[in-house]
Amino acid sequence: MPEILEVETARVLLGQRALDRPISSVLAPDAWFLKRGLTPRALKAALTGRRLVTARRRGKLLLIDTSGEGPTLGLHLGMSGRVIVDGGAAGDPLLYASNKENPTWNRFGVRFADGGSMSLRDPRRLGAVELDPDEDRLGPDALTLTRARLDEVVSRSRAPVKAVLMNQSRIAGLGNLLTDEALWRAGIDPTRPAESLTAEERVHLHRAIRNTVRTLGRRGGSHTGDHMPARIRAGTCPRDGAAMLRRTVGGRTTYSCSLHQR
Repeated sequence: MPEILEVETARVLLGQRALDRPISSVLAPDAWFLKRGLTPRALKAALTGRRLVTARRRGKLLLIDTSGEGPTLGLHLGMSGRVIVDGGAAGDPLLYASNKENPTWNRFGVRFADGGSMSLRDPRRLGAVELDPDEDRLGPDALTLTRARLDEVVSRSRAPVKAVLMNQSRIAGLGNLLTDEALWRAGIDPTRPAESLTAEERVHLHRAIRNTVRTLGRRGGSHTGDHMPARIRAGTCPRDGAAMLRRTVGGRTTYSCSLHQR
């Protein structure tokens, strides 16, 4: 499922292959996929004739600036979205969604004047398209998360630490897999109240988040964590062999070690 690493891969693909190409037409077959009052007609009018000039990202939100003082295009990949440029998809195949090339799953796209195309394919229909999204509603990007910001985020909440880390308004970019991996590496139980973490535990957590994002980024995505093979029923911890706990935290299926995560 797309998290910050998968969205960054999509950003790189867009930056390399989709910029500075005039848009000749816009595909918007699913009006429900368009958010904040956006309509297919308005989207087509806003983008047709323009070029995509900059591909940015904040957390899991793709931000694509357009030419001629045009709008910023915001793309949300949801749980199963993939960006495709000229037939090539960004990143590894997704684990928890179909990777078939079904044209009916193309929820948004543009055709370039040179005959190429860019599209957002989303089998589960949980992504979104908007214009000029409110970037400030998101917290700082997880790739640049500071110790001071993490301290501020966790020390002010009684919610489970996993739920706090996945709150995009506090830290942008961490999803289910990355958060479970970071907490497993830090030895912290995902259900603990965030404010209960000691100063030393916050240091370990900050280091674990940074190492998790960097290491899994080099490996190819959120699905490459050391913790991943144990995300099965009756799984055992890769570190110490203890039973893995399977619970729901923050509305998401959560796996953690029954021994070393406290």
